[in-house]
Amino acid sequence: MTPLAGLTILDLTRLLPGPAATRMLAEWGATVVKIEPPEGDDAARLGLPADAPPEAIAPLYTLVNQGKRIERIDLKSEAGRARLLERVRTADALLEGFRPGVMARLGLGYDVLARENPRLVVAAITGYGQSGPWAQRAGHDINYLAVSGILDQIGERGRPPAIPNWQIADLAGGALAAAARVCAALVGALRTGQGAFLDIAMAREVAALDIIAEHGAALGRSRPRGEDWLTGGWPCYGVYPTADDRYLAVGALEAKFWTRLCDVLGKPHLNALGWAEGVAALAVRKELSDCFRARTLAEWSAFFEPLDCCVTPVLTLAEARQHPLFTRSHHD
Repeated sequence: MTPLAGLTILDLTRLLPGPAATRMLAEWGATVVKIEPPEGDDAARLGLPADAPPEAIAPLYTLVNQGKRIERIDLKSEAGRARLLERVRTADALLEGFRPGVMARLGLGYDVLARENPRLVVAAITGYGQSGPWAQRAGHDINYLAVSGILDQIGERGRPPAIPNWQIADLAGGALAAAARVCAALVGALRTGQGAFLDIAMAREVAALDIIAEHGAALGRSRPRGEDWLTGGWPCYGVYPTADDRYLAVGALEAKFWTRLCDVLGKPHLNALGWAEGVAALAVRKELSDCFRARTLAEWSAFFEPLDCCVTPVLTLAEARQHPLFTRSHHD
């Protein structure tokens, strides 16, 4: 599917959020031109050992820049700025990830870009937004999760917050939010001929996605991490260890799935306790944990394969890559 075919996106971003956003736009059919400084993007060497050969490229750089054209332009030079503005005149959108004010200091602020191309959509991706007391603060995914209240919710009961190896703020609050809002603004520009400036603040965007926690707060039922409904509170939703110290993910939120699960495990007396809380929930969890400890992950995976009750194995990354859901032959 190539709904953005024929559109041109200029990508001035680095590292993860912006490049991941423009990779999505490229996958959806847009022509993405990645603008790099004359020396190249320093992210191309990120994480490589010091003795890596000069031509070596970091996997992250390769992954997030698939399907893009690379053009080297020195935005600090008059000739480079003129070249970018030439590109802007025929582009549909531009994404940048500098700190607020950098584009203006380069003589490439939104007012300048819009004069060259009134229908241009410009998305500025930052941690904390274009204005406000934290606008100039540096940060990364962990900081945006921390200040948004999300990091405090991740982890086990009575233990410190856990750091996910999935960059929630960078990818959901940055890449996904930017891609979605750019697409929406492009529709508006195509209809009206008027572009837009999009202030993509990752901390704000990811906080707006914390819907379940907001739901609990609105009901006055917020709990600490590991004790809220979906973080360990309800027995019907959580992870349980197996005999080989692997884990099963149980997501039997609806009564029909929970009842089916209890029945196939020979525990119909738990049918009404999937949503128990407090001491009762701990007792149900203990009983389920003891049950799941009786077999290995492979045995339970085979057991649940034909059963429709929202129980899946917790796979390693390597295992997931081999799963039929994610192999290329399945997608084809």
